[in-house]
Amino acid sequence: MTPDNIPDYPKSPSMGQMMHQPMLISSIIQHADRHFGGKEIVSRRVEGDIHRYTYRDCHKRARQMANALEKLGVRMGDRVATLAWNGYRHLELYYAISGSGAVLHTINPRLHPEQIAYIADHAEDSYVFFDLTFLDLVKSLAAHSKTVKGYIAMTDRHRMPAASGIPNLMCYEDLIENSSDRYAWPVFDENSASTLCYTSGTTGNPKGVLYSHRSTILHAYASSLPDALNVSGREVLMPVVPMFHVNAWGFPYSAALAGAKLVLPGPMLDGQSLHELIEQEGVTASAGVPTVWHGLLHYVERKSLGFKSFRRIIIGGSACPPAMMKSFREKHNVELLHTWGMTEMSPLGTVCTLQNHHMHLPQTEQEAILQKQGHVIYGVDMKIVDDAGNELPWDGRTCGNLLVRGPWVLESYFKNGDSEPAQLLQDGWLPTGDVATIDADGYMQITDRSKDVIKSGGEWIGSIELENVAMAHPAVQQAACIGVFHPKWDERPLLVVVKKADAEVTRDELIDSFAGKVAKWWTPDDVVFVDALPVGATGKILKNEIRNRLRHHRLPTI
Repeated sequence: MTPDNIPDYPKSPSMGQMMHQPMLISSIIQHADRHFGGKEIVSRRVEGDIHRYTYRDCHKRARQMANALEKLGVRMGDRVATLAWNGYRHLELYYAISGSGAVLHTINPRLHPEQIAYIADHAEDSYVFFDLTFLDLVKSLAAHSKTVKGYIAMTDRHRMPAASGIPNLMCYEDLIENSSDRYAWPVFDENSASTLCYTSGTTGNPKGVLYSHRSTILHAYASSLPDALNVSGREVLMPVVPMFHVNAWGFPYSAALAGAKLVLPGPMLDGQSLHELIEQEGVTASAGVPTVWHGLLHYVERKSLGFKSFRRIIIGGSACPPAMMKSFREKHNVELLHTWGMTEMSPLGTVCTLQNHHMHLPQTEQEAILQKQGHVIYGVDMKIVDDAGNELPWDGRTCGNLLVRGPWVLESYFKNGDSEPAQLLQDGWLPTGDVATIDADGYMQITDRSKDVIKSGGEWIGSIELENVAMAHPAVQQAACIGVFHPKWDERPLLVVVKKADAEVTRDELIDSFAGKVAKWWTPDDVVFVDALPVGATGKILKNEIRNRLRHHRLPTI
């Protein structure tokens, strides 16, 4: 359907008299080209060098790739996969694939190869675009995939790998060079599928979440608001959260929508590489999981460095330790914003910024608010309920199961099969699997995952709060808290700790550090020191694996 044949809906006195223009992802890159065409997009490439061009260049090459996809036989609704880092070619595919009416399927390369093969077949991907970093992974996928017709290496002709083991291997830059930039973005129903992301699959097979053009643009709009992610044309944004993880939290869309300079860090996410890029490009804000920022903080403090332009970190995936928030704020004048969401929510649900009446509170009270996951952004509603489904009070103390709803919240999983319960929603609300409190101002705080909550003597103990206390200890680098069997109380907290290099701390010293900071009966019964904590494909600590490893741990008897 072209712009000239948009349906002419009948007008009546009860209907609004506004233009009918569907919300499509292609409109974002067209807007960025027309109104912010000269704004830079800077990428650190897989090859290690820096690539620079503009939104206008991006739009041109996206049109060329859309023509190339059409030549390859990709049609409306076909799934086209990527295995790629945050870079300019990946950004072009975001617009070329979805804008042409196909479905962009970003695959998380950190998943197990067996899961990746399952995902590609479940999605029925027709083609796979990949960065050279993932060549061996693609060879493994090619040996097992049943639906993929061809593979496109995201590189130029000079760096093309040998085709051994990869059928119908093509070169990205060849496809661009051999395609015209004359392309009219098609117009279709805004509820059409645009992108497909799979959950990390920590239990069972990953599940697909199929977003629409409408949900994606609404999410980009709402996430850009000042009390949300505050995306504007004055910002220099660097999404460290991967473009293969829930569409980099929407930044490839919101940055173009607002006309912000975009800096894409590629595969180099160590503290030194990030700091160099931040300083070189004048990055003002970034986003990613806590483990990334721990690495950056460790690097700048070890090297006695600072930041000239960097002022804001948007943090999600898991709770940020208060000690790290304090270090960034007091030593480097960098504000950390807690956010919360999930793949099933596109992903943004809440952001923690202060309101006007909070500005007069003492700093300690402001800090306590900022340690919460935050307030919903427009478009999302939430509530907490007990196990019987009864809504619980917003008093900041009562814990309950967190439920959400909204126009970019999942209704059902992609290709819903027998493995999914027939009724995913509860009276129109999506169960998140999180346990939370909500205070009188509507600020939500995650106390645990429902599967991670520690139930001691019939009462809940929040593992996140215990982890935060542990992380405040100067000798602790990482901490996780799990429940282990207790003959009298059913479960008691066990603290699992990674010490900082050259730091010394004993079990008793750590346990004593909880005095006066949590209820006495919440205090962990024991501490286990380990070299590292297991981390999943999205950077989250895998508590289920920790529980499995320590399932036979015997607590000390008193």
